[in-house]
Amino acid sequence: MRVLLVEDNPDILKVASLALHLDGRFQVLQASSGRQGLALARTERPDLVVLDVVMPEMDGYETLRRLKADATTAAIPVVFLTIHGTPEERQQGLALGAVGHVPKPFDPLQLPAQLLALAHPSH
Repeated sequence: MRVLLVEDNPDILKVASLALHLDGRFQVLQASSGRQGLALARTERPDLVVLDVVMPEMDGYETLRRLKADATTAAIPVVFLTIHGTPEERQQGLALGAVGHVPKPFDPLQLPAQLLALAHPSH
């Protein structure tokens, strides 16, 4: 599964990428901003986008709005990986089209299974 991680914190990006890479079922693409994530999603067409909420320039909610508004990326499932996990914030993400939410701090050993469950809920 090709996953695009969009995260502005280099340490979190490194840990999440390593966790997915070591799992063996993921090919990981990385972006450090919403704009970079949008560009990569359009050109690389990942199977899943994992998106931080709090980022400079363009937050995760706006990035998700733009992904869903573009016919090239609208069907790609999006999961938020964020410290912002109140019921209202989770609902906002779902209302915008996210398929789920993984809270920070996350367990790197559990991250692959969590993402697979959210990306493919029927499995």
